[in-house]
Amino acid sequence: MIRFVPIADPPRGRVAWVTLGALVFALVVAGLIFLAAGTNPFEAYAAMLQGTVSDWSGWSEVLRRGTPLLLIGIGLTLAFRAQFFNIGAEGQLLLGAIAAGGIALFTPLPPLVMLPAMFVGGALAGGLWALIAAFLKTRLRVNEILTTLMLNYVATYLLIYLINGPWKGQKVRGFIYTDDFPVFAQLPTLPGTQVGWPTLLLGVLLAVALQWFLGRSTGGFELRVAGENPGAARYAGISVSRVLFRMAMITGGAAGLAGVGEVAGIHHKLLEPSQISSGYGFTAVIVAWLARGNPLLCLITAPLMGVILAGGDVLKINLNLPFRITDVFSGVILMSLIASEVFVKNRVKFGK
Repeated sequence: MIRFVPIADPPRGRVAWVTLGALVFALVVAGLIFLAAGTNPFEAYAAMLQGTVSDWSGWSEVLRRGTPLLLIGIGLTLAFRAQFFNIGAEGQLLLGAIAAGGIALFTPLPPLVMLPAMFVGGALAGGLWALIAAFLKTRLRVNEILTTLMLNYVATYLLIYLINGPWKGQKVRGFIYTDDFPVFAQLPTLPGTQVGWPTLLLGVLLAVALQWFLGRSTGGFELRVAGENPGAARYAGISVSRVLFRMAMITGGAAGLAGVGEVAGIHHKLLEPSQISSGYGFTAVIVAWLARGNPLLCLITAPLMGVILAGGDVLKINLNLPFRITDVFSGVILMSLIASEVFVKNRVKFGK
């Protein structure tokens, strides 16, 4: 007979090895999927590593994919710590992109303040978009998983409407996108890459700052207490609603910053939603989950998922695997991590 005995306070070592075991299990399952598709799993993994971490070209692609994952992931770590399950980072990213595009295309700001204004506007737009779900949760008890997920579709169709209608480029024929941003509204990149170094630097600084906020500030203490025990937080005089509103602005704002980085650093215009974001808002859930509520650990988990996303492109091209193989890979990892929570919080006992 198998029994699960709850562990009141799982040690960090247990969390680490269970998470590592979940990743190994995910790799095995993904390997079986590769095998079913007629590809040697070892050959597939070797191709992924060779195409991503063996030279600077591969690393630059990992950084390009990992930068938005880093920004979104560090925001989601706070959301999950506060028990606010934000599945709407994809929409918040798009709102940040829309705000940045509107500022770049339609405001007569001087060149020196254009990029800072785009980042501030993108962060505010993403934060306010997340604030809608936080308001509905605290005031009407509406499940935030549903609201954030549905708001993704609202953001998607809002962007499609804008680039098809009032914001469509003046000289565009047969395609849907806006005019190019002015040169002074485009982010500088690392030489020979599409990696916007200001966005990458911003992600690193934000990870450090939010780790300090979570562990050293009064606001971080309130967030931890409100997430672990809302009843105790209210008894201690902590406003759970205020904590959730603050957290929503941070997590949505970080996703909005990622949207600014994508349109200002890579595309230099507003495009269809699937071209701006390759599902970064959903993949970043894995980044945050692997980080176990620690924003600083996203500096490791975001590049890890960047390797998987960039490696997925290698598999599609070099081994002719299906287009959605990366989504399958990410889904297996996420399901393995969710299932492993049982073993984090419980000890397995055999016998009567």
